[in-house]
Amino acid sequence: MTDRALVVVRAGALTTVQDEGRPGHAHLGVPRCGALDAPAAALANRLVGNPAAAAVLETTVSGCALRPRSTVTVAVTGAPCPVAVDGRPAAWGAPVRVPAGALVEVGTVVGGVRGYVAVSGGIAVEPVLGSRSTDLLSGLGPPPLTDGTVLPLGAPTEVRARVDVAPQPAPPAELVLRVTLGPRDDWFTREALTAFTTRTYRVSPASNRIGLRTEGPALERAFPGELPSEGMVLGAVQVPPDGRPVVFLADHPTTGGYPVIAVVSTRDLPVAAQAAPGTPVRFVAVRRR
Repeated sequence: MTDRALVVVRAGALTTVQDEGRPGHAHLGVPRCGALDAPAAALANRLVGNPAAAAVLETTVSGCALRPRSTVTVAVTGAPCPVAVDGRPAAWGAPVRVPAGALVEVGTVVGGVRGYVAVSGGIAVEPVLGSRSTDLLSGLGPPPLTDGTVLPLGAPTEVRARVDVAPQPAPPAELVLRVTLGPRDDWFTREALTAFTTRTYRVSPASNRIGLRTEGPALERAFPGELPSEGMVLGAVQVPPDGRPVVFLADHPTTGGYPVIAVVSTRDLPVAAQAAPGTPVRFVAVRRR
């Protein structure tokens, strides 16, 4: 039994292993996946001295609890939350030295949705198609963590950030998503396009890593009928039969038959990862296809 391992004491609502994802396999039906808030995951890795591509843990709302079998450095970023080591408060957004056998508790978020836990050496589960990421849609990669899971760790480096705390953006009070209209905006009425780009929606509690679902005005089709299934990209805004836009995130399907009214700028997607249910959402058209 190796001492370079991490024991999951409490898995939380949904904790998965994530890295930079597995791009380039859409033609095989495999989504990119990877950390939804990529800048937060990269920052956590920098704080503990890992390369940017090292795998981290992505938590959802309720955090997790972990026990390393050897002394490690841990950093928690993303959604702000309390952090404790053996019951004593520890820093969030900064490297924390954790002795072997100590309990690291990542608490419930006080804002946002997803936290990122980096451990020196990185989570060293076996890669699939070049990535260690959990893909909830296809089932590739390790399954979501459960209590008692043991995760292998890679070899640590001696270089880590020397900071008291690293600045991070606050979770959004309002989510503003810049979009390029198309390719199927002609499937909607002029009134629907106006509503889409001027009315306010809200993040639905049904949102997940596959898509950010919205609540708000339904978008009316210009004519009936269905599209043949076609390729989908990260950030595509698909409109299902209920008329409420869905923004495709990292675990999205690679094909779909509902019309895509617009595509969100990839620069805005990390912020979408931290938009809690009920957060107002506005779609702002920046250019047409």
